[in-house]
Amino acid sequence: MSSRFFAIIPAAGNSTRMGASKLLLPTSGGTIIERTLAAWRTSRVGKVVVVVRPDDQELAIVCRAQGAEVVLPPVAPPEMKDTVQYGLKHVEESFDPTDEDAWLLAPGDMPNLSPRIIQSLVAAHDSNRRIILVPTLGGKRGHPVLFPWTLAAEVFSLSAAEGLNVLRLRHESREIPCDSIEPAGDSAFSDIDTPEDYKRLQKH
Repeated sequence: MSSRFFAIIPAAGNSTRMGASKLLLPTSGGTIIERTLAAWRTSRVGKVVVVVRPDDQELAIVCRAQGAEVVLPPVAPPEMKDTVQYGLKHVEESFDPTDEDAWLLAPGDMPNLSPRIIQSLVAAHDSNRRIILVPTLGGKRGHPVLFPWTLAAEVFSLSAAEGLNVLRLRHESREIPCDSIEPAGDSAFSDIDTPEDYKRLQKH
């Protein structure tokens, strides 16, 4: 049976360091979120789920226009872990995933996200469907991270003090070097957190 792939994109933050709604900031290739979602659309990932704050209707509209599934929690999730839980619950209820499937996690503020990196993770999962896969560039780890669907339930059982990184500590993982397929280097892992990050993006 072939695997299906689901992307979980947490986009429910307040952009406090940026001082503005960063995902809707314009760039040369569209807004930050539009560029991020464009990379997912050209990959083998069948469904992209974006979790958005319930009061951020503008972002929800943009994401839907890009073909993403949008989840609007009843209240804004307090932590990243909570945001991911909403996304996983949507996948579980809407698409009935199996143990052969996988979910990939990456933030929404990665305008240089490379579909080549996504594809390399998907291909690696096809040969071993039970381990976590982490891409690297120049020895640096980045996103997206691929998790077997079998680990989705464990996200809901994490304690209040535990984050998603606990999954990588508890379970086997493998690094997937992507230097040979990504000529842009580790800028493909860059996210946009501050006005300085945004200025650097605008220069390229």
